[in-house]
Amino acid sequence: MAVVKDAEQDVKPNKKKTTSDEDDKRRKKMVPGGLMKALIRPGGGDAMPSDADQVIYHCTVRTLDGVVVQSTRSQFGGKGTPIRQVLGKSKMILGLLEGIPTMLKGEVAVFKMKPELHYGEDDCPVSVSDSFPKDAELNFEIELIEFSKIKVVTEDLGILKKVINEAQSWENPRDLYEVKARISAKLGDGQPLQLPTADGQIMFTFGKSEVPKGLEKGIGTMSRGETAVIYVTSQYLSPSPLIPSIEGIEEVHFEVELIHFIQVRDVLGDGRLIKRRIRDGKGEFPMDCPLQDSRLRVHYKGMLTNEEKTVFYDTRVDNHGQPLEFSSGEGLVPEGFEMCVRLMLPEELSLVTCPPDYAYDKFTRPANVPEGAYVQWEIELLGFEMQKDWTGMDFRAIMDDVEKTKGTGNRLFKEGKYALAKAKYEKVLREFNHVNPQDDDEGKEFANTRNLLNLNVAACYLKMGDGRKSIETCNKVLDANPVHVKALYRRGMAYMEVGDFDEARADFNKMMTIDKSSEANAKAALLKLKQTEQEIEKKARKQFKGLFDKKPGEISEAGLDNKVNETRTENEHDPLISSEEKEDGDAHAPPPPAPARTSSFSRLWTGGVNLFKSLGVNRCSIL
Repeated sequence: MAVVKDAEQDVKPNKKKTTSDEDDKRRKKMVPGGLMKALIRPGGGDAMPSDADQVIYHCTVRTLDGVVVQSTRSQFGGKGTPIRQVLGKSKMILGLLEGIPTMLKGEVAVFKMKPELHYGEDDCPVSVSDSFPKDAELNFEIELIEFSKIKVVTEDLGILKKVINEAQSWENPRDLYEVKARISAKLGDGQPLQLPTADGQIMFTFGKSEVPKGLEKGIGTMSRGETAVIYVTSQYLSPSPLIPSIEGIEEVHFEVELIHFIQVRDVLGDGRLIKRRIRDGKGEFPMDCPLQDSRLRVHYKGMLTNEEKTVFYDTRVDNHGQPLEFSSGEGLVPEGFEMCVRLMLPEELSLVTCPPDYAYDKFTRPANVPEGAYVQWEIELLGFEMQKDWTGMDFRAIMDDVEKTKGTGNRLFKEGKYALAKAKYEKVLREFNHVNPQDDDEGKEFANTRNLLNLNVAACYLKMGDGRKSIETCNKVLDANPVHVKALYRRGMAYMEVGDFDEARADFNKMMTIDKSSEANAKAALLKLKQTEQEIEKKARKQFKGLFDKKPGEISEAGLDNKVNETRTENEHDPLISSEEKEDGDAHAPPPPAPARTSSFSRLWTGGVNLFKSLGVNRCSIL
């Protein structure tokens, strides 16, 4: 095809900012006359492609004498499949990177390029066969079929999505969701691809490889009511019931309408606690769910997972038709029940399958629920009320509310629900960041309450076996008030828990210098600390007796192993004795054992921790 010389226009570098720094550097190679454009057929509209747009075009390359060198068109030896690229992301020759953004949809143009603007460019990112005339000036005939905004699903551009109709909601399907969609497909050259669907509709379980991997990834970015074209290249076309054979297919364009999906969530991530939404609720997930502590109203029916689906409780029958009302975050219902209700929308109906350790093995068990039994709950969330915030409340009302929350935390602590108790204390501490006392009396009450809450959090950490976190929390109090006796005592106990005896001793000694009334408690703790150290030293001498009497090169491995095993046996029978801390009169449970360690001395230290407990020094109470 001849190019009319008078119609040629010099294409100047595109100065718009792009996403690719490399492309910007390449544009500096543009020189006047290096890229000329001749319009063959005008396009429609006035919009032109911009950076990050997907462009679909046919390309035929000719020498200046009109000899076809390369083409996507079948009449010139190509496959008939147009090129599909993303401006600023796909690897392109420099001439097209600059030329295509000057075109309109449907336009046909010829770009005459000097070698440095096509494959003859130094370090050209696009490879070509050795027979290609890279050093020659060439004409590139381009037909811009279409361009559009695109969502990049995978960074290698193997999966792209073009939205046709926007979604009606925010939620996206994920693993285990049951999806209903209308799907049609065509190959890259536009030929239809027959799918084994009824009226184009398909139902599948997300994450079960029932559709090609690339299609599933694309649908995973869609929401209910959305229509989109998902472009999938061969590396993401895994065999599936939808397309059993993928041999010879280079890419598929799927047009998808996401009709509906049923939320199915693996709450724990191990397949044991499963929540399946039966009826949609009102609002958007998860924004309109009671994720924060709330007052909840639910109807539920509890069933065994046997063949008969034996019902063991139904609020509509056994509770005079009244719903169950409870506050979340207070341990008033089984843990699995509450976890799933927090993920529900108002008026939603869900079926929950729950393992025994999240159902009734750690909760009051109904008489007709066997120990170790899986259960199912059919739950309807009627509504919920968020806990009132402190906006507009005066200081006295805020502190009264704090006392209620702290009282709930104390109850949870005494019941051994340390994580829930800690959450209650920490919630108040977070809200305290927005409280401003107005006078000295309010400031003093505020500071004292904050200190007590931090020390209660430290007590929870100690009970949960995290002595280091307990120390960090005590430091928050001591940073503000270095002579806080209860904080020193609590931190000393935490230091003892982790085996830092010198730090524990320093805290107990400091107590006595600050407050003479604490001298009895401090001396008792120091005495027991000394006894504990002596016991550990005695056991160490016994355990390692003879080890250092050997001649060089001799190791008493067998004797050492036997003694370690003996010590382990002794430690297994050490009594765990709980006691009370007389500073407040609150009851408490014994802390968990120290984490297992690997060295011989660490194994010995485990026995020492048990000794602390037997001597009554590993104590902790809430304030």
